[in-house]
Amino acid sequence: MSSEKATASRFPRTGDVTASRQTERKDTAHRHKISRRGFVARAAATVSLAGLLETGRQAEASERRRAPVSPRESIKVTKLETFVLRNSWVFVKISTNAGIVGWGEMLKDNSKMCAAGAKEVEPYLIGKDPRRVVHHWQAIYRHSFYRGGPVLTAVLSGIDQALWDIKGKALGVPVYELLGGPTRDRIRIYGSRADVEQGKAKAFKTQVRADGRIPSRYVESQGFVQRSAENFAALRKAHGPDIDIGIDFHGAVQPQTALLLIKALEPYQPFFYEEPVQCQNVDVMADLARKTHIPIATGERIFTKWGFREILEKKAASILQPDVCYAGGITELRLIAGMAEAYYVPIAPHNPQGPCSLAASCQIAASIPNFLIQERGTDTHEGLLKVPFKAENGFLPLPTEPGLGIEIDEDKLMAQVGEPREYPKTYDRDDGSVVDW
Repeated sequence: MSSEKATASRFPRTGDVTASRQTERKDTAHRHKISRRGFVARAAATVSLAGLLETGRQAEASERRRAPVSPRESIKVTKLETFVLRNSWVFVKISTNAGIVGWGEMLKDNSKMCAAGAKEVEPYLIGKDPRRVVHHWQAIYRHSFYRGGPVLTAVLSGIDQALWDIKGKALGVPVYELLGGPTRDRIRIYGSRADVEQGKAKAFKTQVRADGRIPSRYVESQGFVQRSAENFAALRKAHGPDIDIGIDFHGAVQPQTALLLIKALEPYQPFFYEEPVQCQNVDVMADLARKTHIPIATGERIFTKWGFREILEKKAASILQPDVCYAGGITELRLIAGMAEAYYVPIAPHNPQGPCSLAASCQIAASIPNFLIQERGTDTHEGLLKVPFKAENGFLPLPTEPGLGIEIDEDKLMAQVGEPREYPKTYDRDDGSVVDW
């Protein structure tokens, strides 16, 4: 190596040194830039992951609030309680080890008998999973040697409602979502004449009356029949043709008079004739149905699918009115509705009771295709509920809360517990014989 090259090697020129240092600074800056980018990217990824995890935790927490019990988790019945109110309404409350409670309502006739009957079912339910609703329905109904009747099916109805209430709450959905989802956006209702006049409903029901009484004689006079028809004609004129007005015979009219009234009232097109005669002789009702074009409605004193089978087969009624508190509960009403659909017969659930009755009926109304109208949907039940019902312009909104969609205010309920009122005892004012009411 020449001395010049050796010198250049040991002592680089100033320009070369400057260029080398600039290159090193660029490399260092580039490495720092990459490092900063990596840090920012890693930080962003960490924040994003943390955000996703937090969102997931929030969703899980929300789901837990909405569905507090997983279908895979154990849940057992721990207690069954009954409450008889002074107005004769009777409630059943079922508690579980998960902290979820279910409420139901039973027949208001023989309310103390129904309450006692429900307590007899308690030993069977204790320790069992309340979510097996249909299984329990079958067990309670079929393990009795004598089946059917108002008291047994009322007990079964109230318990069935309470079990569906628990199941819906455990899964965080209204009961109708477990029955296939909603078939409509809102629920048509009817109430009283006052409800119509206040704009709450567009349909109501009235009784046949004249001379200050109902038609209680086997054959009423021509004058009584005419005055009854005139009274209804005045109602029709006052409310016009677009308000539906049903006529409730209440099963208190004898067939001979029922037919006279049916024909006299036909020109004013009632919404329906409800229980024109008692339901024990279905052939008599079927005969009346064949003699009028106005729909015959019945069902409030008929129990289970087996009772409604004969009504449908004999075409005794073209509107069915099962009561969720004593026809077999939600489980059975869904089946009755399915049977009726095959005959093109709609369902108009009977409802003279309290908030569980209306709430359970609304679950049926929301889930079946052949729903017609809900009785007493204008009742708010603010005296028993934390959040009352609210009807608007002839409809109730679909319930959105889980289970039956209501929350009983137990303080309000306990304040009304007491000896149930007696049903009226009615007699003919002329000869003192017993008459229906």
